Amino acid sequence: MRVVVVGGGIGGVALAAGLRRRGFEVAAFDRDTEVAATGGYHITLDGRAQSALRELVAPEIMERLLASALRLRDRDAFWDHRGRLLGHGPDLSGDSGVDIDRITLRTLLAEAVGGDLHLGRTVSAVGYDEDGTPQVRFTDAAPVTADLVVGADGAHSLVARHLAGGPTNTPSGIIGFSGRTSLADLSPREQQRLGTRSGLAIGPRGAALYVGYLDPVGNAVLDAPELRTSVTTGPTYIWGAMLPESATTDALRGLRDGELQAALLDRFRARGWAEHTLKIIARADPHSVAAFRFNAASTRAPDLAPWPAGRITALGDAVHATPPTAGMGAGAAIRDAASLLDQLSEVAAGTTTLTVAVSRFEAGMRQRGSEILTLAMKTVRWILATDTAFGAAATAATTPILATAARLRRRH
Repeated sequence: MRVVVVGGGIGGVALAAGLRRRGFEVAAFDRDTEVAATGGYHITLDGRAQSALRELVAPEIMERLLASALRLRDRDAFWDHRGRLLGHGPDLSGDSGVDIDRITLRTLLAEAVGGDLHLGRTVSAVGYDEDGTPQVRFTDAAPVTADLVVGADGAHSLVARHLAGGPTNTPSGIIGFSGRTSLADLSPREQQRLGTRSGLAIGPRGAALYVGYLDPVGNAVLDAPELRTSVTTGPTYIWGAMLPESATTDALRGLRDGELQAALLDRFRARGWAEHTLKIIARADPHSVAAFRFNAASTRAPDLAPWPAGRITALGDAVHATPPTAGMGAGAAIRDAASLLDQLSEVAAGTTTLTVAVSRFEAGMRQRGSEILTLAMKTVRWILATDTAFGAAATAATTPILATAARLRRRH
Protein backbone atom coordinates (compact mmCIF):
# COMPACT_ATOMS: atom_id res chain seq x y z
CA MET A 1 0.00 0.00 0.00
CA ARG A 2 1.28 3.46 -0.92
CA VAL A 3 0.30 6.40 1.31
CA VAL A 4 0.89 10.06 0.50
CA VAL A 5 0.85 12.48 3.44
CA VAL A 6 0.14 16.12 2.65
CA GLY A 7 1.77 18.24 5.35
CA GLY A 8 4.86 17.79 7.48
CA GLY A 9 3.78 19.23 10.81
CA ILE A 10 3.74 17.13 13.97
CA GLY A 11 0.84 14.88 12.91
CA GLY A 12 2.12 14.46 9.36
CA VAL A 13 5.66 13.43 10.24
CA ALA A 14 4.40 11.24 13.10
CA LEU A 15 2.19 9.31 10.68
CA ALA A 16 4.90 9.09 8.02
CA ALA A 17 7.40 7.83 10.60
CA GLY A 18 4.98 5.13 11.76
CA LEU A 19 4.14 4.05 8.21
CA ARG A 20 7.81 3.78 7.29
CA ARG A 21 8.58 1.83 10.44
CA ARG A 22 5.86 -0.74 9.66
CA GLY A 23 6.99 -1.20 6.07
CA PHE A 24 4.43 0.86 4.16
CA GLU A 25 5.47 2.81 1.11
CA VAL A 26 5.06 6.45 2.15
CA ALA A 27 5.85 9.91 0.84
CA ALA A 28 5.22 13.08 2.89
CA PHE A 29 5.28 16.56 1.34
CA ASP A 30 5.55 19.93 3.06
CA ARG A 31 6.00 23.45 1.74
CA ASP A 32 8.57 24.36 4.43
CA THR A 33 12.14 24.24 3.20
CA GLU A 34 13.52 23.52 6.69
CA VAL A 35 12.15 21.25 9.40
CA ALA A 36 13.11 23.79 12.08
CA ALA A 37 11.02 26.48 10.35
CA THR A 38 8.20 26.20 12.88
CA GLY A 39 7.08 28.35 15.78
CA GLY A 40 4.43 28.30 18.45
CA TYR A 41 4.53 27.11 22.03
CA HIS A 42 6.27 24.17 23.58
CA ILE A 43 4.27 20.95 23.49
CA THR A 44 2.83 18.91 26.34
CA LEU A 45 2.60 15.18 25.69
CA ASP A 46 0.36 13.32 28.11
CA GLY A 47 0.60 9.59 28.73
CA ARG A 48 -1.73 8.78 25.82
CA ALA A 49 0.35 10.79 23.36
CA GLN A 50 3.56 9.16 24.61
CA SER A 51 2.05 5.70 24.20
CA ALA A 52 1.04 6.61 20.64
CA LEU A 53 4.56 7.85 19.88
CA ARG A 54 6.04 4.55 21.03
CA GLU A 55 3.92 2.85 18.36
CA LEU A 56 5.14 5.27 15.69
CA VAL A 57 8.89 5.61 16.23
CA ALA A 58 11.79 3.34 17.12
CA PRO A 59 12.89 3.09 20.79
CA GLU A 60 16.08 5.06 20.10
CA ILE A 61 14.05 8.02 18.80
CA MET A 62 11.83 7.86 21.88
CA GLU A 63 14.90 7.87 24.12
CA ARG A 64 16.26 10.98 22.42
CA LEU A 65 12.88 12.62 22.82
CA LEU A 66 12.76 11.90 26.55
CA ALA A 67 16.36 13.09 26.95
CA SER A 68 15.20 16.41 25.46
CA ALA A 69 11.93 16.74 27.40
CA LEU A 70 11.03 18.21 30.76
CA ARG A 71 8.95 16.29 33.26
CA LEU A 72 5.92 18.13 34.66
CA ARG A 73 6.43 18.77 38.38
CA ASP A 74 5.39 22.03 40.01
CA ARG A 75 1.70 22.92 40.05
CA ASP A 76 0.49 25.50 37.55
CA ALA A 77 0.00 29.01 38.91
CA PHE A 78 -2.77 31.52 38.18
CA TRP A 79 -2.14 35.27 38.46
CA ASP A 80 -3.99 38.49 37.83
CA HIS A 81 -2.72 41.29 35.57
CA ARG A 82 -0.89 42.87 38.52
CA GLY A 83 1.12 39.70 39.11
CA ARG A 84 -0.76 38.69 42.25
CA LEU A 85 -1.10 34.96 42.84
CA LEU A 86 -4.72 33.78 42.69
CA GLY A 87 -4.27 30.03 43.09
CA HIS A 88 -2.69 26.83 41.84
CA GLY A 89 -3.63 23.97 39.59
CA PRO A 90 -3.60 20.29 40.64
CA ASP A 91 -0.55 18.47 41.95
CA LEU A 92 1.46 17.19 38.96
CA SER A 93 4.08 15.15 40.83
CA GLY A 94 2.46 11.88 39.73
CA ASP A 95 1.53 13.06 36.25
CA SER A 96 3.20 11.21 33.38
CA GLY A 97 3.04 14.23 31.08
CA VAL A 98 6.19 15.82 29.66
CA ASP A 99 6.98 19.12 27.94
CA ILE A 100 9.13 19.33 24.82
CA ASP A 101 10.09 22.05 22.41
CA ARG A 102 8.00 21.93 19.23
CA ILE A 103 11.06 22.31 17.00
CA THR A 104 12.84 19.46 18.76
CA LEU A 105 9.85 17.13 18.44
CA ARG A 106 9.33 17.91 14.75
CA THR A 107 13.06 17.44 14.05
CA LEU A 108 13.18 14.03 15.72
CA LEU A 109 10.05 12.84 13.91
CA ALA A 110 11.36 14.11 10.58
CA GLU A 111 14.57 12.22 11.18
CA ALA A 112 12.52 9.05 11.63
CA VAL A 113 10.83 9.70 8.27
CA GLY A 114 14.18 10.20 6.57
CA GLY A 115 14.21 10.51 2.79
CA ASP A 116 10.46 9.92 2.59
CA LEU A 117 9.92 13.54 3.71
CA HIS A 118 10.05 15.95 0.77
CA LEU A 119 10.45 19.61 1.73
CA GLY A 120 9.80 22.67 -0.38
CA ARG A 121 6.85 21.04 -2.16
CA THR A 122 3.61 23.04 -2.29
CA VAL A 123 0.43 21.07 -2.93
CA SER A 124 -2.06 22.83 -5.20
CA ALA A 125 -4.93 20.31 -5.27
CA VAL A 126 -6.06 16.81 -4.34
CA GLY A 127 -8.60 14.60 -6.04
CA TYR A 128 -8.77 11.53 -8.24
CA ASP A 129 -7.20 10.82 -11.59
CA GLU A 130 -9.15 9.47 -14.58
CA ASP A 131 -8.80 5.94 -13.22
CA GLY A 132 -10.30 6.90 -9.85
CA THR A 133 -6.97 6.74 -8.02
CA PRO A 134 -6.27 9.38 -5.33
CA GLN A 135 -3.97 12.05 -6.73
CA VAL A 136 -1.97 14.95 -5.28
CA ARG A 137 -1.01 17.85 -7.54
CA PHE A 138 1.78 20.37 -6.95
CA THR A 139 2.50 23.92 -8.05
CA ASP A 140 5.90 23.01 -9.47
CA ALA A 141 6.11 19.23 -9.93
CA ALA A 142 4.33 16.32 -11.58
CA PRO A 143 1.30 14.82 -9.76
CA VAL A 144 1.67 11.72 -7.59
CA THR A 145 -0.89 8.99 -6.92
CA ALA A 146 -1.47 6.72 -3.94
CA ASP A 147 -3.79 4.13 -2.48
CA LEU A 148 -4.53 6.61 0.33
CA VAL A 149 -3.98 10.35 0.68
CA VAL A 150 -3.91 11.84 4.18
CA GLY A 151 -4.18 15.56 4.80
CA ALA A 152 -2.07 16.65 7.76
CA ASP A 153 -1.82 20.21 6.51
CA GLY A 154 -3.10 22.14 9.50
CA ALA A 155 -5.98 24.47 10.25
CA HIS A 156 -6.04 25.84 6.69
CA SER A 157 -5.97 22.35 5.19
CA LEU A 158 -6.42 22.12 1.45
CA VAL A 159 -7.22 18.42 1.80
CA ALA A 160 -9.94 18.84 4.44
CA ARG A 161 -11.45 21.76 2.52
CA HIS A 162 -11.66 19.50 -0.56
CA LEU A 163 -13.37 16.76 1.46
CA ALA A 164 -15.77 19.04 3.35
CA GLY A 165 -16.52 21.35 0.46
CA GLY A 166 -15.46 24.35 2.56
CA PRO A 167 -13.55 25.40 5.70
CA THR A 168 -13.49 22.98 8.63
CA ASN A 169 -12.95 25.66 11.28
CA THR A 170 -13.46 29.35 12.01
CA PRO A 171 -11.53 32.04 13.91
CA SER A 172 -12.02 31.57 17.66
CA GLY A 173 -11.96 35.30 18.40
CA ILE A 174 -8.40 35.42 19.76
CA ILE A 175 -5.09 36.51 18.25
CA GLY A 176 -2.09 34.74 19.80
CA PHE A 177 1.52 35.84 20.15
CA SER A 178 4.46 33.70 21.19
CA GLY A 179 8.10 34.18 22.11
CA ARG A 180 11.08 32.91 24.10
CA THR A 181 12.73 34.55 27.08
CA SER A 182 15.81 33.27 28.86
CA LEU A 183 15.39 32.89 32.62
CA ALA A 184 18.74 34.67 33.07
CA ASP A 185 17.33 37.81 31.41
CA LEU A 186 14.68 38.26 34.12
CA SER A 187 15.14 39.79 37.57
CA PRO A 188 15.51 37.45 40.57
CA ARG A 189 12.07 38.61 41.73
CA GLU A 190 10.41 37.60 38.46
CA GLN A 191 12.33 34.31 38.37
CA GLN A 192 11.00 33.50 41.83
CA ARG A 193 7.44 34.55 40.97
CA LEU A 194 7.26 32.57 37.74
CA GLY A 195 9.16 29.57 39.09
CA THR A 196 9.80 26.28 37.31
CA ARG A 197 6.22 25.72 36.20
CA SER A 198 3.55 26.85 33.78
CA GLY A 199 1.24 29.71 34.63
CA LEU A 200 -1.63 31.76 33.27
CA ALA A 201 -2.59 35.36 33.96
CA ILE A 202 -5.91 36.80 32.80
CA GLY A 203 -6.80 40.48 33.09
CA PRO A 204 -9.70 42.73 32.15
CA ARG A 205 -10.56 43.41 28.51
CA GLY A 206 -9.61 40.00 27.19
CA ALA A 207 -5.85 40.09 27.69
CA ALA A 208 -4.14 36.90 28.87
CA LEU A 209 -0.56 35.70 29.22
CA TYR A 210 0.52 32.06 29.41
CA VAL A 211 4.07 31.31 30.57
CA GLY A 212 5.63 27.86 30.23
CA TYR A 213 8.99 26.79 31.65
CA LEU A 214 11.39 24.56 29.74
CA ASP A 215 14.81 23.33 30.86
CA PRO A 216 15.61 19.91 29.40
CA VAL A 217 19.26 20.39 30.34
CA GLY A 218 18.62 20.79 34.06
CA ASN A 219 15.44 18.71 34.42
CA ALA A 220 15.26 16.19 31.59
CA VAL A 221 12.93 13.20 31.83
CA LEU A 222 15.80 10.90 30.84
CA ASP A 223 19.22 11.84 32.23
CA ALA A 224 21.25 11.04 29.11
CA PRO A 225 23.13 14.17 27.93
CA GLU A 226 24.66 12.26 25.03
CA LEU A 227 21.16 11.74 23.56
CA ARG A 228 19.94 15.30 24.07
CA THR A 229 18.86 17.12 20.90
CA SER A 230 16.81 19.97 22.37
CA VAL A 231 17.07 23.37 20.69
CA THR A 232 16.47 24.86 24.13
CA THR A 233 19.87 24.70 25.82
CA GLY A 234 19.16 26.53 29.07
CA PRO A 235 16.31 27.53 31.39
CA THR A 236 13.79 29.28 29.14
CA TYR A 237 10.26 30.61 29.38
CA ILE A 238 8.18 30.02 26.26
CA TRP A 239 5.23 32.36 26.53
CA GLY A 240 1.99 33.01 24.72
CA ALA A 241 0.10 36.29 24.90
CA MET A 242 -3.55 36.50 23.87
CA LEU A 243 -5.80 39.39 22.86
CA PRO A 244 -9.36 39.49 21.49
CA GLU A 245 -9.49 39.65 17.72
CA SER A 246 -10.25 43.12 16.37
CA ALA A 247 -9.08 45.40 13.58
CA THR A 248 -6.43 46.76 15.96
CA THR A 249 -5.03 43.47 17.16
CA ASP A 250 -5.36 41.81 13.77
CA ALA A 251 -3.07 44.51 12.36
CA LEU A 252 -0.30 43.25 14.66
CA ARG A 253 -0.06 40.08 12.59
CA GLY A 254 1.64 42.10 9.87
CA LEU A 255 4.49 43.16 12.20
CA ARG A 256 7.71 41.26 12.86
CA ASP A 257 10.44 40.94 15.48
CA GLY A 258 11.09 44.03 17.65
CA GLU A 259 8.31 46.05 16.04
CA LEU A 260 5.75 43.39 16.96
CA GLN A 261 7.25 43.06 20.44
CA ALA A 262 6.91 46.80 21.12
CA ALA A 263 3.36 46.99 19.77
CA LEU A 264 2.31 44.00 21.89
CA LEU A 265 3.71 45.61 25.02
CA ASP A 266 1.77 48.78 24.24
CA ARG A 267 -1.49 46.81 24.00
CA PHE A 268 -0.97 45.19 27.41
CA ARG A 269 0.07 48.46 29.06
CA ALA A 270 -3.08 50.10 27.73
CA ARG A 271 -5.05 47.38 29.55
CA GLY A 272 -3.42 48.22 32.87
CA TRP A 273 -0.95 45.35 33.25
CA ALA A 274 1.81 45.86 35.83
CA GLU A 275 5.16 46.58 34.26
CA HIS A 276 6.99 43.71 36.00
CA THR A 277 4.51 41.17 34.56
CA LEU A 278 5.44 42.34 31.06
CA LYS A 279 9.20 41.79 31.46
CA ILE A 280 8.70 38.29 30.10
CA ILE A 281 7.70 39.92 26.79
CA ALA A 282 10.07 42.90 26.97
CA ARG A 283 13.15 40.70 27.59
CA ALA A 284 12.28 38.11 24.92
CA ASP A 285 14.48 37.44 21.93
CA PRO A 286 12.86 39.81 19.38
CA HIS A 287 13.38 37.30 16.56
CA SER A 288 11.33 34.71 18.46
CA VAL A 289 8.19 36.87 18.70
CA ALA A 290 5.42 35.85 16.30
CA ALA A 291 1.68 36.37 15.87
CA PHE A 292 -1.07 34.03 14.69
CA ARG A 293 -4.83 33.61 14.79
CA PHE A 294 -6.46 30.94 16.95
CA ASN A 295 -8.79 28.88 14.77
CA ALA A 296 -11.20 26.32 16.19
CA ALA A 297 -13.36 23.56 14.78
CA SER A 298 -16.73 22.64 16.24
CA THR A 299 -16.76 21.02 19.68
CA ARG A 300 -19.48 18.63 18.48
CA ALA A 301 -18.10 15.25 17.35
CA PRO A 302 -20.66 14.79 14.49
CA ASP A 303 -19.47 18.07 12.94
CA LEU A 304 -15.87 16.85 12.61
CA ALA A 305 -14.74 15.09 9.42
CA PRO A 306 -18.21 15.59 7.87
CA TRP A 307 -17.58 13.49 4.77
CA PRO A 308 -18.06 9.86 3.74
CA ALA A 309 -15.07 7.65 4.46
CA GLY A 310 -12.94 7.05 1.39
CA ARG A 311 -9.41 6.94 0.03
CA ILE A 312 -8.70 10.54 0.97
CA THR A 313 -8.84 11.52 4.64
CA ALA A 314 -7.27 14.00 7.07
CA LEU A 315 -6.09 14.23 10.67
CA GLY A 316 -4.94 16.65 13.37
CA ASP A 317 -5.73 20.34 13.02
CA ALA A 318 -6.97 19.73 9.48
CA VAL A 319 -10.01 18.12 11.14
CA HIS A 320 -10.12 19.37 14.74
CA ALA A 321 -8.25 22.70 14.68
CA THR A 322 -7.66 23.43 18.36
CA PRO A 323 -6.49 26.62 20.10
CA PRO A 324 -3.37 25.98 22.21
CA THR A 325 -5.27 26.85 25.39
CA ALA A 326 -5.60 23.16 26.36
CA GLY A 327 -2.06 22.18 25.40
CA MET A 328 -3.37 19.00 23.74
CA GLY A 329 -3.56 19.73 20.01
CA ALA A 330 -0.24 18.18 19.00
CA GLY A 331 -0.80 15.19 21.26
CA ALA A 332 -4.18 14.58 19.66
CA ALA A 333 -2.61 14.69 16.18
CA ILE A 334 -0.06 12.09 17.28
CA ARG A 335 -2.85 9.90 18.62
CA ASP A 336 -4.69 10.33 15.31
CA ALA A 337 -1.59 9.13 13.49
CA ALA A 338 -1.21 6.04 15.68
CA SER A 339 -4.91 5.19 15.29
CA LEU A 340 -4.75 5.44 11.50
CA LEU A 341 -1.58 3.35 11.42
CA ASP A 342 -3.27 0.59 13.43
CA GLN A 343 -6.24 0.56 11.05
CA LEU A 344 -4.00 0.46 7.96
CA SER A 345 -2.04 -2.42 9.45
CA GLU A 346 -5.27 -4.41 9.55
CA VAL A 347 -5.80 -3.63 5.86
CA ALA A 348 -2.28 -4.83 5.11
CA ALA A 349 -3.00 -8.02 7.05
CA GLY A 350 -6.14 -8.61 4.98
CA THR A 351 -8.53 -8.47 7.92
CA THR A 352 -10.49 -5.42 6.70
CA THR A 353 -10.93 -3.14 3.72
CA LEU A 354 -9.41 0.31 3.29
CA THR A 355 -12.78 2.07 3.39
CA VAL A 356 -13.80 0.32 6.61
CA ALA A 357 -10.41 1.09 8.16
CA VAL A 358 -10.70 4.78 7.31
CA SER A 359 -14.27 4.87 8.62
CA ARG A 360 -13.20 3.41 11.97
CA PHE A 361 -10.27 5.81 12.19
CA GLU A 362 -12.44 8.84 11.48
CA ALA A 363 -15.03 7.78 14.08
CA GLY A 364 -12.37 7.67 16.79
CA MET A 365 -10.84 10.94 15.62
CA ARG A 366 -14.19 12.72 15.94
CA GLN A 367 -14.41 11.75 19.60
CA ARG A 368 -10.78 12.75 20.30
CA GLY A 369 -11.26 16.07 18.57
CA SER A 370 -14.46 16.86 20.43
CA GLU A 371 -12.81 16.10 23.77
CA ILE A 372 -9.82 18.40 23.33
CA LEU A 373 -11.79 21.18 21.67
CA THR A 374 -14.25 21.28 24.56
CA LEU A 375 -11.36 21.78 27.01
CA ALA A 376 -9.57 24.36 24.87
CA MET A 377 -12.67 26.45 24.22
CA LYS A 378 -13.46 26.76 27.94
CA THR A 379 -10.35 28.90 28.36
CA VAL A 380 -11.02 30.83 25.15
CA ARG A 381 -14.54 31.70 26.33
CA TRP A 382 -13.21 32.68 29.75
CA ILE A 383 -10.73 35.10 28.16
CA LEU A 384 -13.34 36.58 25.83
CA ALA A 385 -15.82 36.99 28.68
CA THR A 386 -13.47 39.48 30.35
CA ASP A 387 -13.71 41.68 27.24
CA THR A 388 -17.34 42.58 27.99
CA ALA A 389 -18.25 45.52 30.23
CA PHE A 390 -19.57 43.16 32.90
CA GLY A 391 -16.63 40.75 32.52
CA ALA A 392 -14.03 43.50 32.84
CA ALA A 393 -15.71 44.90 35.95
CA ALA A 394 -16.08 41.45 37.51
CA THR A 395 -12.43 40.62 36.82
CA ALA A 396 -11.22 43.88 38.34
CA ALA A 397 -13.44 43.39 41.41
CA THR A 398 -12.79 39.71 42.16
CA THR A 399 -9.05 39.31 41.52
CA PRO A 400 -7.97 41.34 44.59
CA ILE A 401 -10.22 39.17 46.75
CA LEU A 402 -8.78 35.98 45.28
CA ALA A 403 -5.23 37.33 45.70
CA THR A 404 -5.88 38.10 49.38
CA ALA A 405 -7.30 34.63 49.93
CA ALA A 406 -4.26 33.05 48.24
CA ARG A 407 -1.92 35.12 50.43
CA LEU A 408 -3.73 34.03 53.61
CA ARG A 409 -3.54 30.37 52.54
CA ARG A 410 0.22 30.67 52.11
CA ARG A 411 0.59 32.19 55.60
CA HIS A 412 -1.33 29.32 57.17
